Amino acid sequence: MFSVLLGLLCFSAPGSGQQPSIQADDGKRYICRAVPLSGDASCPVTLLPELTVGSQEEELRNTVMQLRETILLQKETISKQIGTINELTTKLSLCASTTDDRKYDKGGSWGKEKQNTMGDVPRDPSGSINGLGKTMQGLKDRLENLEQQMRANISGASFPTELRDLLQRRLAELEKQLLRKVSNLEEEKSMLSNATAAYRLKTESTLNALVERISELEKGGGDFKSPEQFKVSLPQRTNYLYGRITKSLPEMYAFTLCMWIKSSALPGIGTPFSYGVPGQANEIVLIEWGNNPIELLINDKVAQLPLEVRDGRWHHICICWTTRDGQWEAYQNGEKLGNGDNLAAWHPIKPGGVIILGQEQDVVGGRFDAGQAFVGELSQVNIWDRVLKPVEIQSMANCSSYIPGNVVSWLASNVEVFGRGAFKRPLEVCQDRLPNA
Repeated sequence: MFSVLLGLLCFSAPGSGQQPSIQADDGKRYICRAVPLSGDASCPVTLLPELTVGSQEEELRNTVMQLRETILLQKETISKQIGTINELTTKLSLCASTTDDRKYDKGGSWGKEKQNTMGDVPRDPSGSINGLGKTMQGLKDRLENLEQQMRANISGASFPTELRDLLQRRLAELEKQLLRKVSNLEEEKSMLSNATAAYRLKTESTLNALVERISELEKGGGDFKSPEQFKVSLPQRTNYLYGRITKSLPEMYAFTLCMWIKSSALPGIGTPFSYGVPGQANEIVLIEWGNNPIELLINDKVAQLPLEVRDGRWHHICICWTTRDGQWEAYQNGEKLGNGDNLAAWHPIKPGGVIILGQEQDVVGGRFDAGQAFVGELSQVNIWDRVLKPVEIQSMANCSSYIPGNVVSWLASNVEVFGRGAFKRPLEVCQDRLPNA
């Protein structure tokens, strides 16, 4: 048996001691409480607060706690993201310093590696540039992931508007800086690739010229002691005696034409050199006819040269020209005798034409006029695609050195003669060509 019997007594919330009865709902709530049988049934009953109000306070309390935790988490996330942004900014600065170190120096040349003048080809910068490109791409991917995380955090929880706008602006600035760096690196890569290709092309051209020169020396130049030691003789004024150079000219924006020439023809020596292209037979012409002085024609434009070679002696002459303002210079026996400008200014020399020695072309490669034919002898007709320095011209004129043309060089294999009476003959020593010989 229980020592204490419990009973249930129901009390009305507003009062006590009344028996409950079945009646209509009056809006009141009742609380059942267990009391001992020996207890006082009239004990006061403590009213509890309404459940609805307590639930709302508890819910609000829980919501406040959750918001506090969310804010703390967001602050921690922001600190990590700021650290990541600082790390990316440092790496971008390192990339910028690396890019500045690889730029050209003020003289437009390579850096210290350019000092190697032994003909070595510069190392291909593609590996370094590709590595930088991969690093930039990795940084960009990390920025994009960071931006996506930021957007997810912003959309998933309440976030201060000012801080969100600040982070978005910062990310946008970093992305723009990254894109500029990548663009600069790509541009530098393209410039380095072009410079490397041009350097290789120049080196290969020089090597090919050397190989050709060696081949000619090995062949012995036929009956000549060296490939350039010969002359072309055109002893009569006819329209069927001439020489032809088997090579043509490329497009040129400057040139130097040098030759040894000997003539005593009257009233003029004629046309020792002519170059014609389709559509323009007088692209480059050197002519003396009648009582006129020697004339230089470029694209059918004329300049008179202060040269005198009709004394039956060997003379070394050079004509330099550049398309810039049509400037020209005339040298005889190493001395500059005249210069001028506005000769076919800004007109590039057209490629793919025909070079004729001894005749003026009315059409490309033919229709010669006997009245304009050259009478005399020619040797060492060379053409360069640049303006030679005065010291180079003087060294060739006084026979202290021989510089073959880089566009057209005087080789026995490059010159053909046509017509009965035209021939190539050995010219053994430079002394034979000197004016006082």
